[in-house]
Amino acid sequence: MIRRRSLIASAAVAAVAAPFTARGQAAYPNKSLRFIVPFPPGGGTDTIGRIVAENLGRILGQTVLVDNRGGAGGTVGTVELARAAPDGYTIGMITVGSHGIHPSLYAKLPFDPYKDFTPISMFASLPNLLALHPSVPANSVAELIALAKKEPGKYTFASSGAGTSLHLSGEMFKQMAGVDMLHVPYKGGGPALQDLLAGQVHMIFGNAPSTWPLVQGGKLKAIGVTSPQRSASIPDVPPIGDTIPGYAATSWYGLAGPAGLPEPIIQRLDAALRELLAKPDVIKRYADLGTDIPPLGRAYLEKFYPEEIKRWAPVVKASGARVE
Repeated sequence: MIRRRSLIASAAVAAVAAPFTARGQAAYPNKSLRFIVPFPPGGGTDTIGRIVAENLGRILGQTVLVDNRGGAGGTVGTVELARAAPDGYTIGMITVGSHGIHPSLYAKLPFDPYKDFTPISMFASLPNLLALHPSVPANSVAELIALAKKEPGKYTFASSGAGTSLHLSGEMFKQMAGVDMLHVPYKGGGPALQDLLAGQVHMIFGNAPSTWPLVQGGKLKAIGVTSPQRSASIPDVPPIGDTIPGYAATSWYGLAGPAGLPEPIIQRLDAALRELLAKPDVIKRYADLGTDIPPLGRAYLEKFYPEEIKRWAPVVKASGARVE
């Protein structure tokens, strides 16, 4: 009899708890979200991240706070995302670095790209832009190669850190063009661009969102994009591959949470991301920054980034770059 009463009481508690659980899921989010951008302010990653975070907040009805966690080519922020609680209140960016390049670059990567994250969707695809300081006497990829061959070791290219897509885009250029140029790493794209504008370095294979506006403003000159075809957003700049056949290196950004993110939260964030990327003002902003909207959804991202890891492995190996 006592056992029967206990079972009835337990069933009653479960019946009462179920609606609250359902309501709790339906109410997500009911407080502000933290959006980890794994690079310092001012670079292309930060620019696109802030566009997404701002519009995501409007759609979700909560503030989405950008948390710049730069360092180690994006690894510091990526580890922070992996270690967060899987409650949907800490989300962030995964990139061609974290889920493409770093698995081959690091002797011991401090996160597992397959097990430590919940992929939600890609949200940006973009070429890097080979941009020169105006003082460099070259107006095409062919002219730059000729200069670099004439004076080996003279010309420098900046990047957002060793092992980033900016760095490896340059290393790939050096290998395939047969030139000797000096790599100068910075702690993010913002500081790299600042020194380029000041003439401290000669060029950058920069993310389009931060580099293209400087080209449009006449502060830098663009001579090539790293994508295999012309970018829909930057159609007047030819691919580097037109001069160096086979050259291609594309950057991308995805939305993810830590492993174990509940399905209703995944679906809510996916729906919000699709809504914001359909907004005319966001589409225009992307175009102004030389950024394209990739295929959306978890299924595509889960298939895409393992292929990226395989694609970048031989590039990293050939570059000799390694982080112990």
